[in-house]
Amino acid sequence: MSNIITSSYKSPVGELILGVYENKLCLADWKYRKMRDAIDARIIKHLDANFKSGNHELLDQTSQQLDAYFKGDLRNFDLPLLLSGTDFQKSVWNELQSIPYGATCSYISLSRKLKNEKAIRAVASANGANAISIIVPCHRVIGADGSLTGYAGGLPAKKKLLELEGIDLHNGQQRLF
Repeated sequence: MSNIITSSYKSPVGELILGVYENKLCLADWKYRKMRDAIDARIIKHLDANFKSGNHELLDQTSQQLDAYFKGDLRNFDLPLLLSGTDFQKSVWNELQSIPYGATCSYISLSRKLKNEKAIRAVASANGANAISIIVPCHRVIGADGSLTGYAGGLPAKKKLLELEGIDLHNGQQRLF
């Protein structure tokens, strides 16, 4: 069985677990989230690999890019990603990556972009199952009324990430994608 090389990253809004498999980032997720065990089990099964703490150049590169993001110096991540999920989940996660820095998208508009407006609950579920937080920007998805909705890292972290990106949360959705 292969290994997913992991390390921790302490962000200003919470601790992340980073993971690399075959020179691709497969994990950048909140260490203390409710679905931690389920997310880990899905990745282990999908990749037929186990987690092993260690060092890897891509883990260092990911940490450096996250540092630059939190300093406000990086808007677009440039990392090789490996998404572990169903085809539908991957379609949602790929669409999330098209939401620009400093913009938001509602769940219903994300469902429409995927040409399946009735799948709003499935889209929300896939959004919540994202294992590459911040880099695959699920924090940019908000309620249709501009409200902050669930987030694996917690709503305070989501609020801070959106504010970091310049989104004015006090006046509703300013830059809806």
